[in-house]
Amino acid sequence: MDASAFGELTVIASPAAGDGGVRERLPDLERALRDRGLPYVLRVAGSAEEATRTASEALRAGGRFVVAVGGDGTVQHVLNGLFESGRTIVPEPVLGVVGAGTGCDLLRTFGLPGDVEGGAGHLAGDNVYPLDVMKVTFTLPGGERSTRYAHNLAEVGLGAAVARRTSGLPRWTGRARGFLGFWLAFARSRVEHVKVEADAKVYEGPAFNVVVANAQFTSGGLRLSPRSFPGDGVLDALVFAGPRSDALTLLPRIFRHGDHVPDPRIHELRARIRVAVEADRPLQIVADGQMLGLTPATFQIMPRQVLLKL
Repeated sequence: MDASAFGELTVIASPAAGDGGVRERLPDLERALRDRGLPYVLRVAGSAEEATRTASEALRAGGRFVVAVGGDGTVQHVLNGLFESGRTIVPEPVLGVVGAGTGCDLLRTFGLPGDVEGGAGHLAGDNVYPLDVMKVTFTLPGGERSTRYAHNLAEVGLGAAVARRTSGLPRWTGRARGFLGFWLAFARSRVEHVKVEADAKVYEGPAFNVVVANAQFTSGGLRLSPRSFPGDGVLDALVFAGPRSDALTLLPRIFRHGDHVPDPRIHELRARIRVAVEADRPLQIVADGQMLGLTPATFQIMPRQVLLKL
């Protein structure tokens, strides 16, 4: 029998994740946890706010080990519950992730299984990895500033427009949602004038998309930032400065192996402190698949804030 090295698990599930598939897999998850002798409490969160609040309450009650069940959006909601006033509520909280078939991109970066049985197996024992986190400060439509914590990668411009369009499509479109969302967003996209600061380095000029990455994958397996790893204390900024048609011609290389970099029309910048993005007009921002707000925005690296359970 395996046991938890970090005390009782607070398992926070988003039943709507994976087009509702997470709810169907919860009995299998509970059985897998019991089989491994892992003490747990299961909390089913009906909203993003509830997932964040539940994670915070678990740490304030003396817990340390919180598990997100769902995709990258669920992970982000739970991750934000680990922070308060710019720091973690307890030192080195432990974050477990069970993808439950949702295609969680954080798991892909680490090569971890995305199914319930494999994910539960990685919750036992004491293997952890110190995970970097992005602190994203952005602008709300009314001009106010807001902050979220993100674990994976963010996009400004076309990538955010695709995410917004896709999220608005009906679920009956199935696997075609991403394809339709891309074309709807692409048809209305344009090259923007942006300014991207990565510590002391600056790019100013045209771009149709800006990526600020802590990890490698997005959109269910798109290896958009292949040089990133969320434990090196670095944020990678990729500025796609070519014509809009590059969004089409680069796709096969991105899907294949993420070998679209180096490329003369993709400017690569690295930051050990922060990346700042401005544009001539407010541009949408998406991080971990979640719509955040608008530019101007800053992305601050927070090294090794959380222990990711491996």
